[in-house]
Amino acid sequence: MKKEVSYITLGQFLKLMDYVSSGGEAKRLILTFSITVNGEEENRRGRKLYPGDVVIIDGDSHTITSRYED
Repeated sequence: MKKEVSYITLGQFLKLMDYVSSGGEAKRLILTFSITVNGEEENRRGRKLYPGDVVIIDGDSHTITSRYED
């Protein structure tokens, strides 16, 4: 049975989108990126991102969608 995952952290998102290759790398590099979430600057890798959130990383815009896990 699949359940909906309600959020993903910013660190996980950076990894998923290939901005970083690991959580440790995200921790070290997050301050080097220009990141906004819903128009507000963000640098916490633990920031929870929910469906509908708009994340802009170094000028590239991404909209968070739902995802499922087993």
